[in-house]
Amino acid sequence: MMKAIIFDFDGTLANTLPLCFEAFRQVFKTFDNKNLTDDEIKAMFGPSETGIIRNNLLHAHKEEAIEYYYEKYSELHKNLVEGNAEILALLTFLKESAIKIGIFTGKAKRSLDISLHALKMDGLFDVIITGDDVLRPKPDSEGLVKALTLIGVDNFEAIYVGDSDADIVAGLQADVYTIGVQWLPETQTAQFSEQPNAILNSVAQFKPLWLANNFLRTKAL
Repeated sequence: MMKAIIFDFDGTLANTLPLCFEAFRQVFKTFDNKNLTDDEIKAMFGPSETGIIRNNLLHAHKEEAIEYYYEKYSELHKNLVEGNAEILALLTFLKESAIKIGIFTGKAKRSLDISLHALKMDGLFDVIITGDDVLRPKPDSEGLVKALTLIGVDNFEAIYVGDSDADIVAGLQADVYTIGVQWLPETQTAQFSEQPNAILNSVAQFKPLWLANNFLRTKAL
């Protein structure tokens, strides 16, 4: 019996990738005069936003650039990110089913809090682990193991849901049932290099899987 479902955030619970790309693009254009593509920005993913800027920005004023990123992230959120009624309904259903739900994301807490508030997801989650809470970012499973430890759930009783290769590797490394999703307009991975236990192409596929308790290893839907 599964007792917990941990979700990635960007590209999994919210279509925030276009927002992340644009906020980073404005930072690197403003401070380094570089015009970065989405793929160039995606290649930097792993650390939190602060880590990405500190590791990749050439400009000396990195802390100023980090503040500028959060300013743009907050400013552009309303226009670039729409709430998803299906995902919110799924989270509400799981919460009402007494399942523990959580987030393990590479995002920093500051940007995640902005998005959770804007998308009316405040207070839904039993555990949240961000990029600020780990020493080793995804694909390392440190944050996922930490999340399960905090809520007292064993790996064989847990599911991890994500949209990127790093999510899948982290889930498999932690030996939890791992679901790859491609159910939002923008996802980090079009084709997974590691095979998750299941692949879902729509939010509507999740609830029947859950109700059937059909969590067999290696199953594509």
